Amino acid sequence: MFQDKAFFQKLKETRQHLHQHPELSNQEWQTTAFIKQFLQERQIKILDTDLKTGVIAEIGLSDEKIIGLRADIDALPIDELTELPYASLHSGVMHACGHDFHTASLLGTAAVLKQHEVNLPGKVRLIFQPAEEVFQGAKQVIQATDIRQLDALVGFHNAPDLPLGTIGARLDRQMASVDRFDITIHGVGSHAAHPDQGNDPIVTGAQIISNLQAIITRHVSASEQAVLSITHVEAGQTWNVLPADFRFEGTIRTFNETVRQTIIKQLKQIVYGLATSYGQTVTIDWVTGPGPVTNDANLYAKLTTAISEISEFVTLESNLGGEDFAFYQEYVPTFFASIGTGKKIPLHHPAFLVDDDALIYSVNYYLKAVETLLETLPF
Repeated sequence: MFQDKAFFQKLKETRQHLHQHPELSNQEWQTTAFIKQFLQERQIKILDTDLKTGVIAEIGLSDEKIIGLRADIDALPIDELTELPYASLHSGVMHACGHDFHTASLLGTAAVLKQHEVNLPGKVRLIFQPAEEVFQGAKQVIQATDIRQLDALVGFHNAPDLPLGTIGARLDRQMASVDRFDITIHGVGSHAAHPDQGNDPIVTGAQIISNLQAIITRHVSASEQAVLSITHVEAGQTWNVLPADFRFEGTIRTFNETVRQTIIKQLKQIVYGLATSYGQTVTIDWVTGPGPVTNDANLYAKLTTAISEISEFVTLESNLGGEDFAFYQEYVPTFFASIGTGKKIPLHHPAFLVDDDALIYSVNYYLKAVETLLETLPF
């Protein structure tokens, strides 16, 4: 297990720099420049792609095998409340999902791999992916490079609920499919004192939201895992005017495609049905996200055994969170794990923290995956 203290102290500083300079999805300009500079300083080959943000690089001299390692690089629109000395310098933007930790982990791995490049019996492709939070980045990478060249692709996500350094995965149903909806009910605005002169969309929207909660309990088997969450509601601008529009957003998470389609069908029936009954119209903006994260059986067998040599391995419970890493599994064998970061503050929380000592485990996770899949000498 690679444990150079000076190396990891420097890598901690790299992670903290990234944390201090977060950027939103598809706006990761400074992050991309920082990654490129880090790689160029170590003479690591950067591949020429049409990605606007994000970086794809490669280490190795042999084409016998190509193993991909992926990290996401974008942040979230959240005001940071950690009071860290390296807290975000960008108001309203924070690495509250730990993608700075993921990026630093892959940069550190790249630095180690470069030192062993002449001994690698294959190549390692480094994918610093943009826009994971909006489920666009994996598709951008797939379009920008021939992902089918990879013999395998390995990724991970930090897990604040796991003990520091513990690594977990499961063969199937590891993370859920994700759908996002943005719905607007169009009514007719009026004076609040004269609602009869308009067609109030707030009453309609409230009833729709209430009715949507019955979909999971009445149309999905209790043996299935699924959730429908309304996460954003807006209507009107002042107290004495009924608005013309009522807008709400939300998400659906499932593991079963039949259940997924049942929920979508029921949602649309409720929305259109109630709006029509009140003489109103509807606009639905639907974003179909990734499917469930499912690990390749062969990679799961190989890598879970290998991982146990560097840390405690646990079988994860299914998680209704989503990951656009799932898009890659449509093209190449994939393996995705969770690595414990030990702070117990949940993802997407404004006070989210990562224990930098977890970098030792995340870098060694990547190195062990490369060692196992390229069947090379230990690092």
